[in-house]
Amino acid sequence: MKNVGIYIHVPFCGKKCSYCDFYSVCYTKQQTELYVQAVLRNIRHYGDSELKADTVYFGGGTPSLLTPEQIGNILSCIRSSFNVADNAEITMEANPATLTPEKLAAYRSAGINRLSIGVQSMNDDELHFLGRLHNAERAEKAVYDAAEAGFDNISCDLMIALPSQKTESMKHSIQMLTSLPIQHISAYILKVEEGTPFDCDDIIASLPDDDKTAELYLNMCEELESRGFMQYEVSNFAKSGFESRHNCRYWKCQDYIGIGPSAHSCFGGKRFAVSRDIDSFINSDVQPTEVTDESPCGFEEYSMLRLRLKEGLCLERVPEHRAEIEKKLPSLLKAGYIEYDGNIVSLTRKGFLMSNSVIEYLIF
Repeated sequence: MKNVGIYIHVPFCGKKCSYCDFYSVCYTKQQTELYVQAVLRNIRHYGDSELKADTVYFGGGTPSLLTPEQIGNILSCIRSSFNVADNAEITMEANPATLTPEKLAAYRSAGINRLSIGVQSMNDDELHFLGRLHNAERAEKAVYDAAEAGFDNISCDLMIALPSQKTESMKHSIQMLTSLPIQHISAYILKVEEGTPFDCDDIIASLPDDDKTAELYLNMCEELESRGFMQYEVSNFAKSGFESRHNCRYWKCQDYIGIGPSAHSCFGGKRFAVSRDIDSFINSDVQPTEVTDESPCGFEEYSMLRLRLKEGLCLERVPEHRAEIEKKLPSLLKAGYIEYDGNIVSLTRKGFLMSNSVIEYLIF
């Protein structure tokens, strides 16, 4: 039986954050119900009892705008359409501003067993700049409420390299987050995406320069690891055993099926994507997709994704490229960008900071 992950893209937000370029539309109750019915149709379309779904991930957008009943209906449909593993990791992204103790308890009862909470910062001035709907106190309460509701696998997002951010304010967020009952942190450097409201001269000019960004990143890694959150991917840190199993599918080139407008899939030997159009998704019997890669997970993609992981690239898995890669290792070792044990190449903290350049030099 083949394992597969299921990704559900929930494209609704109460308010669009100025830095975000993920596909989302303004939440309405009527459109959301039509969307849920379309999700159920597509789950049944892709369903196969010979596929074992061992991860399910509700991403967005803001999945916690769906009611627990809607989430429960989607999960029931997945269980009736796929062979869902008994120990499946079932994640839902959530905005702290949408969470209440009652909703959290109902999500847990519906089958969600992992929460990814979009905190971003524990400094109110930074949250205000990012346009978040919550403050630090609300974020803290959401985490405690989630733990009280029975969630013992909680991740929080952290964003660094914000305009004028000091190391002290970043460390404050880390200290506050790691004191909460959480097991995982996804930490991202703020990147200005083309076409977003942040894509303007004033914002770009206010961002930390490369040296300051490097200082923040390296300090973040050190601070998180000193508090028991070990780095396992460029932007992800976890207590032992709490690495995101679903996201690891992406980095290990394992199969997943994406449902919802803008969702991507890697399944059946191809990569394909759904159009970024909620109306098209709702009005189609089966979501319209476009093939984006006829033969995914070749040497370059496989190696690039593996090098994003702390465990690195095993050269035994790419024997035809081994000699070429090994020629390039001495200079990277000397610069402190990689570690090499004679078989596995892995990036150091310094290497992760320069990951795009290091990987391009090694692989392309």
